Amino acid sequence: METENPPVAVKKQTLTAKAIIHQKYGTKACYKIEEVEEKLSSNVLCPGLTLPQKGPSLFRCFLQLPDISVVSEPCKKKKDAQQSAAQLALVKLGIDSESSSPTDAVDELVSRLTYMFSNEFLSSLHPLSGHLKAVLRRDDKRCGLLPLYAVISCDPKLVNLCKSIDARVEANPLLSIPIVKGAVARLSELVISEEELWIKRKEPYPSDVIPSLDNQESDITNGAVTVTKAVYIPPSLDKDVVSLSLNMGSEVYYLDIIAQELGVVDASKVLISRTIGKSSSEMRLYFSALEPKNLISDPEFHSAKDVSSDSSFNVRASYLLGQHVYGNVILASVGYTWRGAELFHEDVSVRSYFRMLVGKTPDGIFKLSRDAILAADLPQLFTTKTNWRGSLPRDLLCAFCRQHRLSEPVFTLVCNSLKSDKELHESENGQTSPEIETFRCNIKIFSKTQELILEYFPEESFKKQGDSMQNASLKALLWFNIYFKQPNADLEKLSLSSVSNELNCNLTSFVKEFYFCQLMHEAQQPRDVIGGRKRNREPQSDLINKNPRMEGEVSGSSPSIGSVVSISYTVYLVSEGTEIRELLEKNDDFEFEIGAGAVISNIESAVTQMTVGQSICFYMGLPPKEFILASAVEYERVLSLLSSSPCCLEYTTSLLQVTEPFEDRMEQALFSPPLSKQRLEFAMHYIKEFSAASLIDFGCGSGSLVDSLIDIPSSLEKIVGVDLSQKGLVRAAKVLNSKLEKLKTVMPTSRIESVTLYDGSITVFDSRLYGFDVGACLEVIEHMEEDQACLFGDVALSLFRPKLLIVSTPNYEYNIIMQKSNLATQEEDPDEKGGAQPCKFRNHDHKFEWTRQQFNQWATALALRHNYSVEFGGVGGDGSEPGYASQIAVFRIRNDSSVEVSGPTVEVDHHYKTVWEWNAATTENPAE
Repeated sequence: METENPPVAVKKQTLTAKAIIHQKYGTKACYKIEEVEEKLSSNVLCPGLTLPQKGPSLFRCFLQLPDISVVSEPCKKKKDAQQSAAQLALVKLGIDSESSSPTDAVDELVSRLTYMFSNEFLSSLHPLSGHLKAVLRRDDKRCGLLPLYAVISCDPKLVNLCKSIDARVEANPLLSIPIVKGAVARLSELVISEEELWIKRKEPYPSDVIPSLDNQESDITNGAVTVTKAVYIPPSLDKDVVSLSLNMGSEVYYLDIIAQELGVVDASKVLISRTIGKSSSEMRLYFSALEPKNLISDPEFHSAKDVSSDSSFNVRASYLLGQHVYGNVILASVGYTWRGAELFHEDVSVRSYFRMLVGKTPDGIFKLSRDAILAADLPQLFTTKTNWRGSLPRDLLCAFCRQHRLSEPVFTLVCNSLKSDKELHESENGQTSPEIETFRCNIKIFSKTQELILEYFPEESFKKQGDSMQNASLKALLWFNIYFKQPNADLEKLSLSSVSNELNCNLTSFVKEFYFCQLMHEAQQPRDVIGGRKRNREPQSDLINKNPRMEGEVSGSSPSIGSVVSISYTVYLVSEGTEIRELLEKNDDFEFEIGAGAVISNIESAVTQMTVGQSICFYMGLPPKEFILASAVEYERVLSLLSSSPCCLEYTTSLLQVTEPFEDRMEQALFSPPLSKQRLEFAMHYIKEFSAASLIDFGCGSGSLVDSLIDIPSSLEKIVGVDLSQKGLVRAAKVLNSKLEKLKTVMPTSRIESVTLYDGSITVFDSRLYGFDVGACLEVIEHMEEDQACLFGDVALSLFRPKLLIVSTPNYEYNIIMQKSNLATQEEDPDEKGGAQPCKFRNHDHKFEWTRQQFNQWATALALRHNYSVEFGGVGGDGSEPGYASQIAVFRIRNDSSVEVSGPTVEVDHHYKTVWEWNAATTENPAE
């Protein structure tokens, strides 16, 4: 749609299928919702998917009519299921839903207004009945005069009918006024004022209804006055937003009080906005209907030139509401609700107003979710749900769309089938290998009128559907964040420079939807005067450039990339050259992940220099004013301080705790492909070279190695996994069972005949595992005590006696690279117990990590004792100083071995418990 030449006639919406059913059957139409569970199987989402996954809950609707009954298809939302059932019913009844016209909606609107002024409606808990009771208590000529816009703002169904009649009501709810006026004019029992915007019932209510009003008093009784705090937003940017007190009593209509504060004659001259913020909130904007431009019927009438030169245009209120607002505005949370007959009210502070402003931006929504406006930042990376703090990216994107009155984002998962270069080479040689499914998530964002605004097609794929959705959402949020920091930038250049070909922005629709953001950005630029006082734009530099003050003793090494740290911090607004300081923000336990960009860079830089127990104090320049005032508890004092002298922020931060990153988190940041895959490829090289038919995975955990071996064509026929963790074995069994069931279909050349998982210690021998071709123990021994690791080596080579044993373990010397530590700054006495360690272990569960020399000494002595040869290698890096990230020893049994060991066959040597077993020759997979 071209904004330069909008169409004269706007296409009117037709009634929904459910609305047509209601017109014809009313309460005789019975809808029943049933929740159904969606299974994402291979033949639904992505062919070849081996792991069935549980999808989101779906809903099916049963619609019973007097003549027929129908059942809808499963839908993601209850209301969609109802509409689907209603549409099916119309098809069965032979009714064309497209033929219904706005005239039908007008008829239903007339019927709705008739009900609203009926006797029975007055005793209901509908919010409008509270307004009716309040105006009937008036003791002057205004008794019974109900403000027209109170009728419109209180009834969502009435507004939806107006949208059916004129689609432009979606963008400008004030256009519903002439529609409702026209409907009221058709009712002889109602009287409407054309100029004063009120409606009145022509005949008085019966006496048996009126006395009941006296028994439904609010909690503001006996003429007592309750003070409710609100916010006053003047149109002039030279005047500050200020707090306002509304004095409400039981005998006074609250809209009359607001009218008085706005300087208009009575409540009929007050316009009420849609709710601001949460849908359950009663927070609304109240402004005057005396400004003619508020009631202009064409939303395209207003242009940037018009509003920039109009002193009555209220840019701050317009930005909050998303439509043009003129004149003085009051932001208040007060009104009649569905929750009861009494008047609801709660205070709205100026701080709340600024938090709402901040919450219109992507990074602001994240900051508020963390309750850390001056410390948190929208992360640049999504790693894992475990490390993420605050609302997840998908939820943030949905909240952002709701804030700007856009439709909910549409997420589309795309399944990709990938093969490595090695697998492609094998395919060319006639070998078949399974396709590895990965996911990409495409995102589309539409306006409320379903105009496409933004499309995002990420190139990066992920193994998990959830990860692809969260990462795509974060990328979209980051793009929006760039725009909100420079909304006057060239959108076309911004789109091209941000995410290359991954993002497509409909510039016309985008500018139309985010028009007020540009106006607000210009309004927020620093001005020379605030509240009549001269603003000092730039703080003095001596305090900001002062060296940070570090306190506390060094207790160990500093946090590394991937660490989750807990800090306490306070932020003060400091007046330079004076001793005046105001507390803005404080948090006694704030967690974030190092390296993800989840906090402002100054805090992360400071924390990476600290050890647990240390504190640091540093100074920063001022962020945008709204961020400061959104944090300020004492708004007036902070505003006065900002206006009277140069200021800066003082941060005091203490490091409380460090949780070391998982190994795969650090490996992911440094290695491509990941170390885990490199270790697998290393093992596969020897398996193929040896033409191994059987393999033991010592310390199999959740079965990642066994799982990977099943995916790759090899000579393996028998695979066994051993571990002490029953939880890990159960997880492995579930994954392997579903994969192996499809093995012959997915990979018909597979030779695998059996896979077994045992519960047992790898330091204890079980005769059933004697003499396998290959044993693998990858990244396991470091999770044991050193003496137990040595015991495993002896048991493996003396009793299990595999022909080939592959053992990998972290190279401690490589930690300096993974953790970016600085050995030169550490002092270590290797002969003194308790000396400072230059680097931390890679995982908090590691009991030891060996240097290359220590590993070589252990493996060489072990091989010599048991008549094996040993060779050394590794993965991760090129092997130059300080070696590989994972060091690997490959033990080969000597052919001239003079020691013959026969595997014990007595029952006593069966020390392992079979947890799960699969056999290709059987149709069932028994589990003990």
